[in-house]
Amino acid sequence: VQLQASGGGLVQAGDSLGLSCAVSGRIYPNYKIGWFRQAPGKEREFVAAVTWSGGRPSYADFVQGRFAISRDTAKNTVSLQMNSLEPEDTAVYYCAGTQSGVFTVRRYYKEWGQGTLVTVSS
Repeated sequence: VQLQASGGGLVQAGDSLGLSCAVSGRIYPNYKIGWFRQAPGKEREFVAAVTWSGGRPSYADFVQGRFAISRDTAKNTVSLQMNSLEPEDTAVYYCAGTQSGVFTVRRYYKEWGQGTLVTVSS
């Protein structure tokens, strides 16, 4: 499976931004696509994940209802809609894939796309 993230940019605090992850290759129903982010000088952290076959997504606590992850199996994409962005959301955002049931932990993801930079100005 190959993943490619896009959609990053420079926005102001309070704005919204949508990221997209294009997924190609053989995708099994239980495959999970996650979004992670890495701010300068910080560890890469889990943001959200969704199972390719559907079901309830999972979110990091800090999302607090501001972000929404969704998948479009017809277009083979996974999107991350981010609302009410804060300067603390500034980071490089990555999409990644795993067949593991532990999908909030970075080391269980085997496939990674290149990152896309999101910068939120105050």
